[in-house]
Amino acid sequence: MLFDKSRVNKILIIKQGAIGDVLLSTPVIENLRSNFPEAEINFLTQSYCIEVLRGNPYLNRILTYDIGKGDSSLCLLKNINKQKYDLVIDLFGNPRTAIITYNSDARYRAGYRFGWRRLAYNIKIKPRGSEVHNVEFNLDSLRALGLKVITDKPYFYINKIHDEFADEFFRENGLSVKNTIGFNAAGTWQTKVWPAEFWSKLGKLFSEDNTVLLFWGYEKEKQLAEEIKKNIGSKAIITPEVNLKYMAALMKKCSLLVSNDTGPMHIAWVCGVNTAAIFGPTNSHLQGPLSKNSIIIKNETLSCLGCNLTKIEDCPYSHKCMKELKPEHVFDKLMEFMKLNINVGTN
Repeated sequence: MLFDKSRVNKILIIKQGAIGDVLLSTPVIENLRSNFPEAEINFLTQSYCIEVLRGNPYLNRILTYDIGKGDSSLCLLKNINKQKYDLVIDLFGNPRTAIITYNSDARYRAGYRFGWRRLAYNIKIKPRGSEVHNVEFNLDSLRALGLKVITDKPYFYINKIHDEFADEFFRENGLSVKNTIGFNAAGTWQTKVWPAEFWSKLGKLFSEDNTVLLFWGYEKEKQLAEEIKKNIGSKAIITPEVNLKYMAALMKKCSLLVSNDTGPMHIAWVCGVNTAAIFGPTNSHLQGPLSKNSIIIKNETLSCLGCNLTKIEDCPYSHKCMKELKPEHVFDKLMEFMKLNINVGTN
């Protein structure tokens, strides 16, 4: 179908999740606003991703839903249909989002050519998820429409209230920016998580002048943080229970964040934090941080990196990508990296 830009006044972007994926789709929002300065631009995602989008100046509304929490799929379909969108862009492309897009009755329905889901769209996008970074994968939706792409930079918006909270937390705990190292040890996939005992050993390798700030989101992640704190000792502090905005403000005050491949890792580099990302089953070229002050750390001896296996029991190599990535090696990489950015005390 030929796309007529002049017939578009109301736009819906769909990205079901997860936190990092929604964040890496934010350049689409700004580019759409540049191409359609007067249009209403809304975004549909799951509720737990709302903080990624809250405060975005290029959006009119954020629409949310929950999977498996009693929300009626029929009500969601009816609600989207009633909105009478001119353009719906499905950046996720699973059965649910394809059906939402098709049922919207939008004049233009753009989505990726994934299996039968392509039938939901009248503007079909060639998927390049295995070829280009996730940011570019999302921006391909605009290129398929013939729209101008002016930026590829993701944004995560925080305000003065969040910064003041972080300042107060650092004052209360006697923390300094120079000597605070953030650890984000959790992860959504079993296979993406570096072992807890390695995090503990890494924390001990930093000098007594440094404090390790342990980040967490869910209760299970807090339990992991508590285990690591117990092993590191008094120089480790667990962050309070906060939403993503306050978490980002705390990360911004760290001299370095070390993280598995997770949403918080992406928030950190997008916010300008010195970021060291530990990769194994995911492809760092497709999902890794893009900032100049970030580094990828992985077990370079293996040829199976980027396998995308989510369960350890499915790995034929006994999870070597993480289990053989030793703390001493990670620490050496961190020291090389930080010499180029900011001094961190060491033993």
